[in-house]
Amino acid sequence: MRVASLHIYPVKSMRAVDLDRADMELRGLAHDRRWLITDDEGKFLTQRACPALARIVAAPFENGLRLSAGGAAFDVAAPANDRRTTVTIWNDEVSAVDAGKAAAEWLSRTLGRPARLYYMDGEAARTTSGRWGPKRPVSFADAYPLLVTTTASLNALNEAIIENGRDAVTMGRFRPNIVIDGADPWAEDFWKVIRVGDIEIDLAKPCDRCLVTTLDQETGEKQGREPLKTLGKIRRSAHPDLPDVTLFGWNAAPRSEGVIKVGDEVRIVEARPEGWPLA
Repeated sequence: MRVASLHIYPVKSMRAVDLDRADMELRGLAHDRRWLITDDEGKFLTQRACPALARIVAAPFENGLRLSAGGAAFDVAAPANDRRTTVTIWNDEVSAVDAGKAAAEWLSRTLGRPARLYYMDGEAARTTSGRWGPKRPVSFADAYPLLVTTTASLNALNEAIIENGRDAVTMGRFRPNIVIDGADPWAEDFWKVIRVGDIEIDLAKPCDRCLVTTLDQETGEKQGREPLKTLGKIRRSAHPDLPDVTLFGWNAAPRSEGVIKVGDEVRIVEARPEGWPLA
């Protein structure tokens, strides 16, 4: 098995940036979801409530970020920590740094609603819940530092979608970090620890999917009920601690830092013989 592609999302819920190589940090791939959009009360925004986020490209550069949409661009430097405040993401309250008035005004005009931009610097602290293993550092990702998917599982899903008379979906709908080629369909349900290049990665739990997977990842427009409709038939969790949700990909966490690259070998270090129970 090999790494087929690598992806980061510098601002949570904005477009993907495709990479040939990436620095792995304990929080996940470098520059991945280190920035967050909130409403004017400091509560996080994603494509679930603000699909227009998909239309903005966020490109990191040294000590900053370039945002672009519709031919307009805005550069913002990583803010100094004297503008710290608390933002809310799911049930977590995180100390982050406000990127300032100009960034808020640009985003609010672009999104058509009040919005602010925050940065997770080295002083910001957030961890996984600990429900599915030891607590790990995590960025502004929903739940875990990494999302791992496989091309074979996407192909199997698309075969089922097409059989039902609907159009295949792209991997981008699932917003993965590491895509693996060369596995059997759904083989990841039986992996507990994998090694990507020289880095071992724990697969903690499968990822329960939401309506973002039904949105075009360049326009934010709704594309129908797929892939959720088909996932609900073939990939519905029967685990008592994660019941009756649709699954695709695995939430994961690295055990160490280093570099990973497209083409790196992927090996199974420890299996999960029982797999993951499906309804």
